[in-house]
Amino acid sequence: MIALTLPQDVRDAIADWRQWLSAERRASNHTTENYLADLYAFLGFIQVHLGDAPDIRDLLRLNPRDFRSWLARRSMDGLAKSSTARALSSLRNFYRFLDRTGRGQNAAVNSIRNPKLPQSVPKPLSPQDAMAVLDNAGAWQDEPWLAKRNLALFTLLYGCGLRISEALDLNANQRPTGDSLVITGKGNKQRLVPVLQIVRDAIDDYAKTCPYAPDGNDPLFLGARGKRLVAQVAQREMRKIRGLLNLPDTATPHAMRHSFATHLLAGGGDLRTIQDLLGHASLSTTQRYTAVDTERMMAVYQGTHPRARR
Repeated sequence: MIALTLPQDVRDAIADWRQWLSAERRASNHTTENYLADLYAFLGFIQVHLGDAPDIRDLLRLNPRDFRSWLARRSMDGLAKSSTARALSSLRNFYRFLDRTGRGQNAAVNSIRNPKLPQSVPKPLSPQDAMAVLDNAGAWQDEPWLAKRNLALFTLLYGCGLRISEALDLNANQRPTGDSLVITGKGNKQRLVPVLQIVRDAIDDYAKTCPYAPDGNDPLFLGARGKRLVAQVAQREMRKIRGLLNLPDTATPHAMRHSFATHLLAGGGDLRTIQDLLGHASLSTTQRYTAVDTERMMAVYQGTHPRARR
């Protein structure tokens, strides 16, 4: 780990950028922290690359070769192209902020091409496996209320297609009581999602048995000690369930969201509606689910058509 002792002008710029991301861009805490982590990792590399901690003038003097050296270092460290693409986006955002606030420009950062990303295909669970996850959501819990919490959370993910962060950000006063729920997603964009009766029932059952009785602005989903449940705990619970059911490593909390979209599509749902339900900014993101449905269709064809089996 590189110890960073940044000059005051860089520290001031980072503090102002952070404030701008939260107040003006209304970025979530998760997004802001990721941006900052990307920037600090870059500054750590530049400190080694230049031989000293960079000030603003140094950052503005960096040329394409410097940025390509950073990209090469990330590649040598085995970091995923998707991670590097996000880091480059974070870096460009910071440099645009420097320009916007009159600190200076660096055109070189915009001349660097994004790494070419492979087209990833979502990996949903089958309808049977998704239901098995719900049936066994509390299998490893000794405390009944924690078992009901797990069931409520995973039912919400599968029944409404939420991101795990969206579900865990809910407060008690946002608990669904009707047929729909307002969700604040990426970029603080809001969307309306339908809520099935089975989802409401699972959440109500959990809330009634939770010893901490979350109310008002208290977190809806709580950990064993009464604090807001974190994603790592939800992921750990899913690992236990997939081990019990012998499911692949791709069976994660986020896979429940993938399953929601894929099963809607397979049931005749149209892409535009699914896009709205998932909160995707671009239809092309939602279109990835058509590849999953096509794979399923071809598997059925290959396994059942008389000519395909010859």
